[in-house]
Amino acid sequence: MNLEKVIFGFFVVLAATLNFGFFIGPIDNPHVHNVYELFAAVVVNLIATVLKFGDRTQIGAFHLATSLVADLQLLAAAAVWAIASATTDGPLGAGATSSVVSLSGGALLANLISITILLVETVSYHRR
Repeated sequence: MNLEKVIFGFFVVLAATLNFGFFIGPIDNPHVHNVYELFAAVVVNLIATVLKFGDRTQIGAFHLATSLVADLQLLAAAAVWAIASATTDGPLGAGATSSVVSLSGGALLANLISITILLVETVSYHRR
């Protein structure tokens, strides 16, 4: 068993599951979308991106591209949350929450594409 591939797969799947955990729930209800879960999703996605830098194959490039898309979407969601929180008192409004959750949904799609690529790569692997 290759420990490097285990760690890589762990962070790819953890990034997707954290993102899914933040995304799930009514899109406009700020009480079901936790800011700490969004923060964890951003951090784990950034770690997964760093782990994808070493692969020089075409599939590796696509892995990196999906991870960069997820990072961009989650960082934008965090920025919207921060700006909305700074300009309002109390919890986020329905509009700001919808924007944050929608951006995290785009990141979730990118993470799901990355997991699909990982599964296809794993299934097509031939032992030498």
